[in-house]
Amino acid sequence: MLDYISGRIAELTPTRTVVDNAGLGYSLEISLQTYEQLEGKGEAVVYVQTQMNQRDGTSVDYGFASKDERELFRLITGVSGFGAASARMLLSSMTSEELREAIISENVNALKSVKGVGLKTAQRMILELKDKIVKGDGTSSDALFVSDTNSAAEEAGSALQMLGFSKPNINKAIQAILKANPRASVEQIIKSALQML
Repeated sequence: MLDYISGRIAELTPTRTVVDNAGLGYSLEISLQTYEQLEGKGEAVVYVQTQMNQRDGTSVDYGFASKDERELFRLITGVSGFGAASARMLLSSMTSEELREAIISENVNALKSVKGVGLKTAQRMILELKDKIVKGDGTSSDALFVSDTNSAAEEAGSALQMLGFSKPNINKAIQAILKANPRASVEQIIKSALQML
């Protein structure tokens, strides 16, 4: 099974992408979350995390902008009554952070607002996933593009975790810092995060 594919985007629609790797085109089903990350990247080399899903004798490959999104997909498809299509719909309707927050805060209404998710399925998702997410499953953000900023964020995240802060809080702080200053150094990220945490 493929873990990730690196290459250039040959085709991109809101539900599907084709990544060209050494002349081979890998077709991947994607969420809107991943589409937004890939959109406008043109000739940039991208790293797309993958997950194969088999059903009724056919296999479909899914692509994700980050390991974080892929881990949430895996967690969701592990919930009774949720298949790959439902998981993709959830990840298209909410960001990974919003989905995690809805589950942790037991926000049934936010989950029910997604097409195909009813009251019982939302409650089941909260029941089965809340503890896993609180413990840190599905929260390791790996960036889509390789750059100095990403390694700085990773290094700062590790340092903050060693200081005793939780992964979800660290990721939230780092995302906010990088949104304001995409070129922040490790030191700048740590200092800003300590003020926020």
